[in-house]
Amino acid sequence: QVQLVESGGGGVQAGGSLRLSCEASRSIFGIKVMGWYRQAPGKQRELVADISSGGQINYADSVKGRFTISRDNAKNTVYVQMNSLKPEDTAVYYCNVAALTGVFWGQGTQVIVSS
Repeated sequence: QVQLVESGGGGVQAGGSLRLSCEASRSIFGIKVMGWYRQAPGKQRELVADISSGGQINYADSVKGRFTISRDNAKNTVYVQMNSLKPEDTAVYYCNVAALTGVFWGQGTQVIVSS
């Protein structure tokens, strides 16, 4: 059973924008934090941004001022609007949800930023 469904990845030129979406299954109970991580080739997975059920937001320093995370609790969906993309933003982006029933990961969506 697929718990998290991601969409919105793809290729874009430097300076462009993409919006990623992640919808969590209704079977995930008590969602606390929703967020995005990314993993570039040869690098460790790192936090991009997350948002708590109370609206507290954390951003990686590398994306502050360029990325905006938001969530729609009614739709169990988290978004990240990525602007002013750079080649170093190229990575597989993973949705992450921390809930009372556990921690869940999406399958990953590729983002490629060309210079």
